Formats: sequence, C-alpha cells, structure tokens
Amino acid sequence: MQADLEKGPPRRTAKPRVILKTPLEQEGMRRAGAFNGQLMDFIRPYVTAGISTARLDALVHDYTLDHGHVPACLNYNGYPKSICTSINNIVCHGIPSEKEILKDGDIVNVDFTTIVDGFYGDSSETFFIGDVSDKARHLVAVTARALLLGIRAAMPGKHLSAIAQAIEPYVKSQGCSVVRQYTGHGIGKAIHEYFNVFHHIAADSDNIMLEPGLTLTIEPMINLGSYHVVTDPVDKWTVRTRDGSLSAQFEHSILITEAGPEVLTLTPSQRASGKMLVVAGIAEEFTL
Repeated sequence: MQADLEKGPPRRTAKPRVILKTPLEQEGMRRAGAFNGQLMDFIRPYVTAGISTARLDALVHDYTLDHGHVPACLNYNGYPKSICTSINNIVCHGIPSEKEILKDGDIVNVDFTTIVDGFYGDSSETFFIGDVSDKARHLVAVTARALLLGIRAAMPGKHLSAIAQAIEPYVKSQGCSVVRQYTGHGIGKAIHEYFNVFHHIAADSDNIMLEPGLTLTIEPMINLGSYHVVTDPVDKWTVRTRDGSLSAQFEHSILITEAGPEVLTLTPSQRASGKMLVVAGIAEEFTL
C-alpha cells in the first residue's frame, strides 16, 4: 500500500529516521517478500474477465490466512479490504466490490501487503483483461520499465533521489506523467517506515543515503495524462486521475546490499524466468 503524503509517513524538515536491517532481520524480510511473491502468482490466473474484485480479495485473504500469515491492508487506517484493486483511471486504493466486475479491455492493478512473522512484504502488478487498447498497452509497458529503472538506480552509495532521477525523465519522454502525491516508502516491521520514496524529482524528497541493510518499496504510479489525482469524497480511499486518463502501477520491495538492490518480492514465475517482471502480452526482457 502506497505512502500518501497525507496519510503515509509525515513530511519532516529533520533528517528522516533510517532503520538498517540486521542479517537476521534481512532474512525475515526475504521470507515476507517471498510469500508476497508466491501470493501474486497464486492470484494471477484469477485476474480475468468476469470475476468480481471482491472475489479476488476473498481469494487473497483466504490464501494468506491458510498459510498462517496476516493481510496487512485489512483495517489499516480503516481500509476495509485485504487488497486494493485499481481499474483503468483509478490510481490506487481501489476498494474491492461484488459489483465491480472485470471486463474485456480493462487494466487493473492488484496491490497487497502481507505480514510474515512480524515482517512486511509489499508488491503490486497491473494486469491486462482480454484485448486492451494500444494506449493501455503503452502505459503498462512504460510503467513496468519505470519500475525496472528505479530498481536498477537503487545502488549502495547513491542517494534516494537517484530513483526519481531514473524514473521521471524516462516517463516524460514517453508522453506520460508520474503521480506525485503517492510514493514508495521504507518497509520492515511496519508497513511504512519513516521515509518516502519519491518517483518524481522534488527538492523536498527524503534524500537519504542508500546503505546496505535498507529496505524500501519502489512503486511508480504512472498516468497516461496529467499527474493530478483526486480522492473519492465518499469512501475517502479511491484515488482517480483528475482528467480521467488511464493509470498503471508496478511495485516491488527491495533490500539494498553491497552488491546492489535485491528484489525481495519476486514471484516464483519471475525467479524461474530470470526477470523482475513478466507482463502478459508484452514481449520484453525485464531481466534481473
């Protein structure tokens, strides 16, 4: 679940607190990330036309409990479900519903966080439902590449701003925009740990040093139109593009190591293919 600049870690003038994970804690984060990846591959075949988003939520919820873990989004700051399902022009925090049925031509982001032995894993993917438009396909490909660029930029010894500097110029060059109000975040024994991970270039970003032992999420939200968003005045959660344009997102949790970023939330299918992402319908090498 994304850090909202209003609901997530508070903006500070002081240097944000950074928690470097011990080797034992890193193993805990690996277990949490591995389960989250396993869960993503579990739900993947169900994300098809004709299914309700409430059914997807129930499947993820039950699978998580059946494996002895905790769906972290449920009741987080009052959020009513275990996953977020954000369709077409919904940027993030779409609430699953029995009335919301996926249909041919939709794109949908499925986002969830799980707690495994006290550690959090967090990831999301955007799926094509049937035959989507060329514009939707372009947006999703750009978003997948943006995540890949952000992860590759997260090298030890660099500052956090390197992630945004890798993502935003590329996204703009493709005629899209980076959502500004919602960000990635530190993660560990809490869903949001003490700093925000901006995906757009900003002077007030939490520009900490990327050090071995740091764990964080990279989760660019990319719009086909303007970056401006609006929050539903009724449910107070659902965030849409202000201009009605399509939005997409991909997310991984990562650990900074001496050798570079380690992706914690790889799915079994991604590990088997040697790719950070496997996007159905896009023949591209999102290699590790």
